[in-house]
Amino acid sequence: MTKKAKIEAFNPSAVGQKNVGIYGFPFTAQESDYVIVPVPWQATVSFNPGTAQAPEAVLDASSQLDFYFPDFGDVWKKGIAMLEIPSNIALLSEQTRILVDEHIFALENGKPISAEVLDQINLACYKCHQWVNETTQYWLSEGKKVILLGGDHSTPLAYMQMLAQEQSFGILLIDAHLDLRDAYEDFTYSHASVMFNALKSENINQIAAVGTRDYAQEEVDFINNTNKSVTLFSNQAIQSAMLEGQTWQNICQNIIEVLPSKVYLSIDIDGLDPSLCPTTGTPVPGGLSYDQLIYLLKKLADSGKEIIGMDLVEVGKDPWDANVAARVLYNMIGYWDRSNK
Repeated sequence: MTKKAKIEAFNPSAVGQKNVGIYGFPFTAQESDYVIVPVPWQATVSFNPGTAQAPEAVLDASSQLDFYFPDFGDVWKKGIAMLEIPSNIALLSEQTRILVDEHIFALENGKPISAEVLDQINLACYKCHQWVNETTQYWLSEGKKVILLGGDHSTPLAYMQMLAQEQSFGILLIDAHLDLRDAYEDFTYSHASVMFNALKSENINQIAAVGTRDYAQEEVDFINNTNKSVTLFSNQAIQSAMLEGQTWQNICQNIIEVLPSKVYLSIDIDGLDPSLCPTTGTPVPGGLSYDQLIYLLKKLADSGKEIIGMDLVEVGKDPWDANVAARVLYNMIGYWDRSNK
């Protein structure tokens, strides 16, 4: 059946079908404009496990969505597909997590760490990193718009680095954390080091970090001493500004103004209020509301900035977290499509 025939046969008002495709859509990746790359990886998560199961949980929850969105219309007709969840990456994550637990136990209890164990962990993380690089590169070469669905926040690094080989861009980061630690817990590809590693790329020069509320002196020192531009829109600063009379509209304009003409969007779900993501990897009190996030996406879409890539990470495996994430993901795609118009 052709893509056109699939569109004509699909009823967006019908009961969502499972075991078809994400959101119940009948499209293959090859015939879709938007391709979601699932990465079931949680090797370096520091607190709550479960993000490796997030792609499967989001896929399951996605069939519950309705598709009337006035801001971006029938974006589903462009074709949205999620790749098969890679079992080899999921297995490697599970195996590596055993070694990570051993290493973290030694760190937390002041015991000697094993260099051999640490090397095995970093090698496994590198293998995942390479898989992401190859997979996202392939689908970009096919002319697709790629959205990475984690997994912990280390997973999109290879995607960002690959994009930076061809162009200069800034990152709009929604996150409770800054992720600017150098090899946190000795892990080169730590989830808490993803932005530190991203800024090593010559063509990634700016980050606007929104909703941050849990970070270390090491990260503040990095911001103050780096030649890259990291603008912090902390949760405390946002809430103080709004309590003193500023509107969310004005704050969103300020956020978007600091970004360059090309933007990569990275959403760690823990940037939201933890009532929306209670089983995320590292939940923190405070954060954006769902409506604040969606409004920011809308303002980005209408700003004239070019969105070049996206990721959604650190989603917990709980059905509620997955339900919220499935809706955030669909809005991300919808506003990306709106920005193209």
